[in-house]
Amino acid sequence: MSPDLTVDVDAGVAVLTLNRPERRNAYTAEMGALLSRAYSDCDGDDGIRAIVVTGAGDTFCAGADFSGGTSPFDAPAGEFSASPIAPAAFELRKPVIAAVNGHAIGIGLTIALQADLRIVAEDAKYGVVQVRRGVLPDCMAHWTLARLTTLGVAADILLTGRTFGGAEAVALGVANRVLPADRVLDHAVALARDIAVNVAPMSAALCKRLLWDTAINNYTPRQVAALETQLHRRVMGTADAREGVAAFLERRPPAFTSRLSQEWTALPEP
Repeated sequence: MSPDLTVDVDAGVAVLTLNRPERRNAYTAEMGALLSRAYSDCDGDDGIRAIVVTGAGDTFCAGADFSGGTSPFDAPAGEFSASPIAPAAFELRKPVIAAVNGHAIGIGLTIALQADLRIVAEDAKYGVVQVRRGVLPDCMAHWTLARLTTLGVAADILLTGRTFGGAEAVALGVANRVLPADRVLDHAVALARDIAVNVAPMSAALCKRLLWDTAINNYTPRQVAALETQLHRRVMGTADAREGVAAFLERRPPAFTSRLSQEWTALPEP
């Protein structure tokens, strides 16, 4: 797409790489626009079953780019958005895995918080440091972090702006797994390929949408039960449901054929 963001698609997995290693992948408005477009393109491509987001070099994203003598926070109020990545990763129908291969600071971490899964490097630093820069956390971090962890953990991270390591990120619930930095991307891609091969696209899309919509709308357990029943009825008896069972019984990889671009409809009301 651009030198600032590369897209590599292979075997059903799209790897999106923030690609400004000379600036530790510091975030720019151009990078945000490119990531937004890549998300949309991947979501509409039936050949892509899972998405990995990572950073070039040894850093995921060191935060906003303050080089060039200007600050991204100096933009006129009418031109600024605190949620520049649209759609957000959790709004896509494909599973999104953040391969956080190095430091993720400020918007670098808040972008990763929008992914479905986060694999982090054990020796890197993480933090939502915006309050130490005179501004506020962004990319819906007040919402994502409080739901991934707890209100108390979110308050600790957002109000102090402190940094922490990979092991603490997992202990706090910010990340799913911590690994040596040189294993993070390979592990994330292997996980994405497993999804691409073994998970039915429509099942993944419906499951992901219900998971995040439950958080967004604060559905009750009984509302979730009603939606699970409705969505089961949508997929039961389909070609993918038959193929999933047949592949399991025959001990072979499934060959799912559902196409989100043609068959997707929004979730019903609970």
